[in-house]
Amino acid sequence: MKKNLIFSALAILFLWLTWIVAYFVVRNEYLLPSFWETVRAAGSLFATSAFWLAFLNTFLRTLLSFAVSFVFGAAFAALACLSGKARAFLSPVVSVLRTVPTMAVILILLLWTNASIAPVIVTFLVLFPAFYSAMLASIDEVRNNYGVVAEAFHVPAKRKIFRMYAPLCAPSVLGQAGSIFSMGLKITVSGEVLSQTFRSLGGMMQTAQIFLEMPTLLALTVLVVLLGFVLEGGCLLLKKLLIRWRV
Repeated sequence: MKKNLIFSALAILFLWLTWIVAYFVVRNEYLLPSFWETVRAAGSLFATSAFWLAFLNTFLRTLLSFAVSFVFGAAFAALACLSGKARAFLSPVVSVLRTVPTMAVILILLLWTNASIAPVIVTFLVLFPAFYSAMLASIDEVRNNYGVVAEAFHVPAKRKIFRMYAPLCAPSVLGQAGSIFSMGLKITVSGEVLSQTFRSLGGMMQTAQIFLEMPTLLALTVLVVLLGFVLEGGCLLLKKLLIRWRV
């Protein structure tokens, strides 16, 4: 664990030094702002209510997409495990959703909805296949390991779901939920940029790009990346706590 933290710190240090060296090589604030200029831009953002409102809106969109994807992924994964026909039907649907170009979907959704709703829908369409696949694989693993025993002892379906599948699948799903949540945040912000969503992090990025406010644009980008790390770390922490609680 300590070694992993050390290597993670070294990776962050390497990226920081790469940024500084690249800035001195380029020496153009419009192409690559300096680290300290970006820090000052981030400080200015923190001092404005507009930033926190945009942050809240983007986070809530991501959270909504994440929650709906989680529920639908769990429901359809369970259905696929119960029925081979349902699994065969869902397989090509999930494959199509996984390969559909995100930008094309956003452009289509903008004709049907508005700039506030389109990022939520497109994020759901990206996260649902990820959750479905993760949950289906986890359920299959639990069933292969314990399904025969449960059938031999005639365990009721309700007890199997809540006492066997849910607890045993939770650590595996939580282990992947962080990266899925982080990916959802990136998709939401991308959707907001393309949709020019008002009062959102993506909308602020679009505005900063139009007015060539490169330190602000880079500061927003770094903040989104850091938020993604926090989301992943939080899910991994929940996974460890759940494993300890089970033990």
